Amino acid sequence: MKTPLLLLLFTLMIPSPSSSIQLQSLSKGSSLFSDKPDDVLVSPNGVFFAGFYGVGDNAYCFAIWFAKSFGSTVVWIANRDHPVNGIGSSLSLVSDGNLLLTDAGQINIWVTSTISTSSVHLCLMDTGNLVLETSKNFILWQSFDSPTDTLLPQQPLTRNTKLVSSRTRGNYSSGSYSLYFDNDNVLRILFDGPMTSSIYWPDPSISIWSAGRTTYNNTRIGVLDLSGHFLSSDSFKFLAADLGEGPKRRLTIDFDGNLRLYSLNEKLDWDVSWQAINAPCKTHGICGPNSICVYEPDRRCSCLPGFVVKDRTDWSYGCESRSNFSFEGAKSKFVNLHNVDFYGYDLNFFHNVTWENCKKNCLQQFTCKAFMYRMDNGMYDCYLKSFLLNGYRAPDFQGSMYLRVPEDSSESLNDTSHVLSCSSEAHEELPRMYKEKHDTRYLRYLFWFVSIIGGVEMICIILGWWFLFKTQGNSSIFDQGYLSAASGFRKFTYAELKKETRCFTEEIGRGGGGVVYKGVLSDNRVAAIKRLHEANQEEGEFFAEVSIIGRINHMNLIEMWGFCAEGKHRLLVYEYMEHGSLAKNLLSNVFDWEKRLKTALGTAKGLAYLHEECLEWVLHCDVKPQNILLDENFNPKVADFGLSKLLDRGNLNNTDFSAIRGTRGYMAPEWVYSLPITSKVDVYSYGIVVLELVTGKSPTGSYVVESLGETEPRHLVTWVREKIEANSTSMGSGFEEIMDSRIVEQCDLVKAEILMRIALQCVEEERDARPTMKQVVEMLQRLGRDH
Repeated sequence: MKTPLLLLLFTLMIPSPSSSIQLQSLSKGSSLFSDKPDDVLVSPNGVFFAGFYGVGDNAYCFAIWFAKSFGSTVVWIANRDHPVNGIGSSLSLVSDGNLLLTDAGQINIWVTSTISTSSVHLCLMDTGNLVLETSKNFILWQSFDSPTDTLLPQQPLTRNTKLVSSRTRGNYSSGSYSLYFDNDNVLRILFDGPMTSSIYWPDPSISIWSAGRTTYNNTRIGVLDLSGHFLSSDSFKFLAADLGEGPKRRLTIDFDGNLRLYSLNEKLDWDVSWQAINAPCKTHGICGPNSICVYEPDRRCSCLPGFVVKDRTDWSYGCESRSNFSFEGAKSKFVNLHNVDFYGYDLNFFHNVTWENCKKNCLQQFTCKAFMYRMDNGMYDCYLKSFLLNGYRAPDFQGSMYLRVPEDSSESLNDTSHVLSCSSEAHEELPRMYKEKHDTRYLRYLFWFVSIIGGVEMICIILGWWFLFKTQGNSSIFDQGYLSAASGFRKFTYAELKKETRCFTEEIGRGGGGVVYKGVLSDNRVAAIKRLHEANQEEGEFFAEVSIIGRINHMNLIEMWGFCAEGKHRLLVYEYMEHGSLAKNLLSNVFDWEKRLKTALGTAKGLAYLHEECLEWVLHCDVKPQNILLDENFNPKVADFGLSKLLDRGNLNNTDFSAIRGTRGYMAPEWVYSLPITSKVDVYSYGIVVLELVTGKSPTGSYVVESLGETEPRHLVTWVREKIEANSTSMGSGFEEIMDSRIVEQCDLVKAEILMRIALQCVEEERDARPTMKQVVEMLQRLGRDH
């Protein structure tokens, strides 16, 4: 016991933001001053202090910190990016109920923007939550709603909050790393550096499902409980190594980009009891551009050959070239960096190529700064790099990076490394949570007693959370007003649908999501009833379709009349489409040219509505003939939004996906090359559908062309493009051989060729060269008017 007591005495002797306890609460008209050390609020249990905390020379922030930890660990700051003067600054609870932080010059730095005519007071709770509340305990504002870099037990992380790291150790201003829920409802860590940004946790090289996450629960909430159990709505969870309600804990996104759970030990210091990333060099941006992260044995950063460090005090700025050499038109060579990889920023990718071909491809592009060559499944892959960030060396990495340098350069790999400025926790091993004792009988009894009590509590907590998420998930449809999305929209019972489908006897279609049956509802409407598979993500797929389709209404989009969520049963009730899918009708002689042209225009209108006109912009992600249905008058309606994606209106040109979606033959190149996904992927798929409409040929087949007396196979897009170019001297001349033989005699060849050219614009390799669906609609409408 002597050591903890001595450490506590030593801690109290160090100059700190406060050394005495003065206030339990702050009432209207009262203030805390930066130049009065005793002006602090203290929680009833004495664990937390709130007051002015020194962050530099005569620079202070209003903060909350652990009072009984070595160094007074800060957990929340009001003005982290705008410190105030140490003399004359104050935090005041003014008469109108507003909490106001002012600098020495009476400049407003931070404000809660609260108004109350009744009696209010500011108090610090035992949880570490700073609360502004009325005399009737109504909360006007609380610090738990605006975290900085730390989450405390019972403090929720929500869709409206995020954790942002500090800039460096000791610099509490906003850093480059943040923990947040993204638009896919997944909890992620983002690196947002001075030149680029990227997501690196969970591991982007594996799918969300493989990482044990789900995208279908849109409640977006994560909570750490008092026992050290964290659970979030995307199914991510972890347990503290010292599970139990004893230690004080904090979950912090550290300045080095790692998310760690800390537990306060008996020496009043912090032990790491869980961390998100066990290989710290895989934290993006940790060493900055043009540098490599290595273990020797601690994590260190070193510059690439030909580069020097920009700022030795902050490696996030990386390294810069010793010269302004450009590879455009200049000769160059390559330096081999063994077992080194740079994640992301691929200029291009080549599968199963030789090292010489890989090198040649890099030399042909002046923007190629290096290439990575590695074996994968017995074949060698080549990755050309346009930007060198997130570099690391690992002995188990089966590949090498080849850095491009001037031909007359004498550079070679320089192994001199520099220590990375990081906290001691960054490379600290997880402590073993036990100690050998000579007399353990009492501890054994205590252990079993606590285990039994803790087990009962854990079961209660888990059941409580399960019930919470279950009820939230099931009620979210009603909360958002889906029941009023369309006339007659309702919830069906399983017994009703079983009766109305005659025990699911008339199957009219099936797909990856489930089987579709024909049924007649009690009001005599004919319906298509989709019965989802009782397999992985059945509930998620169900709610994805309901949440998107239920609120969308357009003449060229399928209408949903209701759903069933009863026990394990998940069913969707759609309007019945008399003529089935486009895929079925493409083989019919009845499906003439006019019907095909009508289908092309109607499908374009439906997709344009999804992309730009409905309340929540949507990417379909699986446009194909099977998902375009035709009613009794052959009017097309786009269906099946099970793979759809809500589009963030604030970031329309860069939408993140965790895994490839769509159907082979209809997928845009962006999926293959892991490029940003936008609405242009639907444009590409639509273009393939139109080519199939006009030619009658499948995009997955190969078609022969003659070249220099020899026949060569081509995919559909290349085949059509070459045929049209060959016949470009005369509109319509020789065009018949491209057309579907079932419609060639009845169609307008000029219109058909224009339609084909529109489709070829839609399937351009470069997404920026493709039109939007709105532009496609305008071109097709002009086609109808002008011809």
